[in-house]
Amino acid sequence: METPPREQMGSFISGSPMPTQDEKTMALLAHMGTILANMVGLGFAVPLVLMLTKGKESSFVRAHSVESLNFQITVFIAGFVSAITLCIGIGAILLPIVFVAALVFSIIAGLKANEGQLYKYPVNIRLIK
Repeated sequence: METPPREQMGSFISGSPMPTQDEKTMALLAHMGTILANMVGLGFAVPLVLMLTKGKESSFVRAHSVESLNFQITVFIAGFVSAITLCIGIGAILLPIVFVAALVFSIIAGLKANEGQLYKYPVNIRLIK
């Protein structure tokens, strides 16, 4: 497999070329796509597909996809714990908080991605590197 030339890698880390508009759009989708996908329980699918396809071409898209995928894993775990604790009442408070936090942080991350900036979720279990 041939690696793309350095100019096409979206090398935001080295500070050289800024990410292209296509890279910004794909990174935006990695975050915003999870909002719709979460409604059917597949919030992890969008960043996973982008990481496996566009992530090979652009380090910018890969960084956002990995961050979003890790956040979706974190949201799933938090939602699972909230659902389990529903029977003792704590989950009734936690579940809406998890939902609102996932929505707000995904929107913020999408806006940062569209600006060409890297965004790290404040609460995230980083399992995937």
